Amino acid sequence: MTYVPKGSAAEGPYALELDPKRSGLVYSALRVVDIEPGATHSFATGESEWIVLPLTGGCTVHAEDEIIELLGRQSVFSGVSDFAYVPRDAHIQIASGAGGRFALAGAKCERRLPARYGSAPEVSVEQRGSGTCTREVRNFASADAFDCDRLIAVEVITPGGNWSSYPPHKHDEHRPGAEAELEEIYYFEIEAAPDGGPEGFGYQRVFPSRPGGTDVLAEVRTGDAVLVPDGWHGPSIAQPGHSMYYLNVMAGPGEEREWRICFHPDHTEGYR
Repeated sequence: MTYVPKGSAAEGPYALELDPKRSGLVYSALRVVDIEPGATHSFATGESEWIVLPLTGGCTVHAEDEIIELLGRQSVFSGVSDFAYVPRDAHIQIASGAGGRFALAGAKCERRLPARYGSAPEVSVEQRGSGTCTREVRNFASADAFDCDRLIAVEVITPGGNWSSYPPHKHDEHRPGAEAELEEIYYFEIEAAPDGGPEGFGYQRVFPSRPGGTDVLAEVRTGDAVLVPDGWHGPSIAQPGHSMYYLNVMAGPGEEREWRICFHPDHTEGYR
């Protein structure tokens, strides 16, 4: 399973559940849950650390003795959200008075760090690339922005008609100082047309970095995901007129939590 169409990995309360037991990945996990107004969702973190990230709406996260209020946002296209980090070996409850949709980004880990709040104003937002490869990267839990044991997570907004995750790059080998071994999950949402027209779409490419490696070209829509256990990935292409959002969740076996990537030698690096 590499391309995961919306609904194909639904399980219980989750619209999307990509845990290692289902996805084939070892370290990275992603769940998406819709919570009705006034309802709650509870889960055990198990051997993984998690970030509760509002996609739409706000919530209150109860993590043992900690209560974390998240204002959230109207949609992933309306701006950065605050978020909550919760540790392994804990029981978590998420309550939402107005209801909403929430991503749970996880990684199998060893250290048990404290539950804590991530403030939206403190999220580093950068414009990456140039020309038709310009995109917005929200580094809410990048390796150098927020302390986790193994989890790395960022959001990307690609304007309609633009390419992102370009040049193609990979991070499937441990090469000290040059490349870190990281699995990755892409979760997509596509901005609706303002006139209520047809649903938008995008494309995601992953191609082998070794014989028999991952090879997929997927047309993606809201609620879809693509798994990157290995291989070159990119570009991510947004349909003209429809901005594309994706959430990247990464984790790997390295002793150091770091994001080091290798660009494909056959593609220009001028747009990265």
